Amino acid sequence: MTHPRASVLQHVSQNIRRLRLAAGLSQSALAELSTVSRRMLVAIEAGEKNVSLTTLDRLAEALGVAFSDLIRAPDNRDPSRIEELAWVGEHPGSKAVLLGSAPASREVELWEWCLQPGEAYWSQADADGWSEQIFVFEGRLTLCFDDQVRLLAAGEFAVYASNRPHGYRNDGEVAVRFVRNVVI
Repeated sequence: MTHPRASVLQHVSQNIRRLRLAAGLSQSALAELSTVSRRMLVAIEAGEKNVSLTTLDRLAEALGVAFSDLIRAPDNRDPSRIEELAWVGEHPGSKAVLLGSAPASREVELWEWCLQPGEAYWSQADADGWSEQIFVFEGRLTLCFDDQVRLLAAGEFAVYASNRPHGYRNDGEVAVRFVRNVVI
């Protein structure tokens, strides 16, 4: 059985090496810029070292890229959907999964929503460049765009540009609870 962290470690090693070479940096130069030891960097690029989130943050900053660029699968076709396990704790079930990413120019708003059965909320189009991230943790959300409808069950998420009219609807028989990030 493959450890669930194996794929993300492979992605990290491939991405760091690719991004380092694209930036024209040696391992020593990246180690100096990031304050990560050269020995650790060599092990990370070889896929042999379990790396902390803090170390990944320092490497991303030194390379001038987003954190998500380091853990994203190299063949990922949708840059907004990451869905990669980024951390596993010591206790079974403890984990952090980076679900999605969107560029932000100013801020990110974090909202908790609850829609009772039959409730709906309709939003005007936001400015170009804005996006939203929705994660449903209870019930089933109907996400509406113009004439398109997308159903999100508990545990599912969506990342989308919000520069068009959109809405949230509860067509079910129980409350739907979700988290909404507005990326500005």
